[in-house]
Amino acid sequence: MNQTMRLATSGLLLLSFAIFGGGSAHADAPGDAPASAQPSLESRINQLADRGIEFLRTRGQSDDGAFSGETGAAVTGLCVRAILEHRPAAITADPVVKKALAYIETKIQPDGGVYRIGSRHRNYETSAAVIGLVAANRAAGEAGGGGNPKYDSILRRAEMFLKEIQWDEGEGVTPADTTYGGAGYGSKSRPDLSNTSFLVEALHELGNGPEDEAIQKALKFISRTQNLAPPEGTTAGNDTVHGDKIGDGGFYYTPAAEGESKAGEEANGGLRSYGSMTYAGLKSMIYAGLTPEDPRVEAALGFIRDNYSLETNPGMGAQGLFYYYHTFAKALDVAGIEVVDAKGGTVHDWREELVTTLEATQQDDGSWVNRESGRWMEGDRQLVTAYTLLALAHARK
Repeated sequence: MNQTMRLATSGLLLLSFAIFGGGSAHADAPGDAPASAQPSLESRINQLADRGIEFLRTRGQSDDGAFSGETGAAVTGLCVRAILEHRPAAITADPVVKKALAYIETKIQPDGGVYRIGSRHRNYETSAAVIGLVAANRAAGEAGGGGNPKYDSILRRAEMFLKEIQWDEGEGVTPADTTYGGAGYGSKSRPDLSNTSFLVEALHELGNGPEDEAIQKALKFISRTQNLAPPEGTTAGNDTVHGDKIGDGGFYYTPAAEGESKAGEEANGGLRSYGSMTYAGLKSMIYAGLTPEDPRVEAALGFIRDNYSLETNPGMGAQGLFYYYHTFAKALDVAGIEVVDAKGGTVHDWREELVTTLEATQQDDGSWVNRESGRWMEGDRQLVTAYTLLALAHARK
């Protein structure tokens, strides 16, 4: 018996119900083929993943082992993770993975970071490299090798590096500052929710739990990116000037330096929420130990219910669409949500719908690319294919 979590329309309540025998949330329509004649979700994901991985293997990697080497270790780390999520045995059998890992190793710096010399994206590169190296260590262990001691040392030093570049007392800021707890592309760049969510995920992958001081500092920053003023009698919410201007429970890019939303502003100066940041915020809050009863999670789920879409990145249209799919799938998976009762009463099996969407957008060469908007590198097939493969991994039941 599997427990399925439903995001309900009446209030912001998570309900549980049992499904026996792996049944669908929707009854078969008259004339539908028997369930046994239809490809399973798992087989459909496998087919998509096989073609996507084959693109990375045969057309995506440069001679030095990099995927989109102009990003340093970043896209290579995400591609390694994407491949190993679907093919963990590739850690021992696939020279493409070995070359990619060797390339990442060339970016290890004396300060413990994993980035190219002169990079302005040290947090992003290191976080993505950590996500890939953790997967490599885990896959090596599952293959009977007990992990790679070399990676253990690299990862310990990378963890120290990530915690050192977080905006906190070490950077001369206090909890009252809107930069506090956040992470930007590099140690001195303005912190934002996207980079902070990558940092939190990397720390989570490294075994840091909700009690970790760096994750709790990040939670303070993340709460300040949510359109939610602290409910009366609590401190759980956005205590900046933007906290009560929109109040839809969604998230925006950053509260720092007077705040910014990539989706723009309302006439009253409120920073508009948008989809990809909302799912990044929800995922990070869960890693920080918040439960569905917390008003911040409750409000985020409300925004998701009211703005559910796989056609656009809500609030941004086609911009950042595949980054959105990536955060959408991760957040709903780690939140334990199986179906979303969206505004208006429509029930969405998000896994099924996501896979259907990604089937329709896979290119003839097996890759994915954002054909409508190249913003945030979504014209890069290596990066977008990695995003998609990661989303598909979280779509597995």
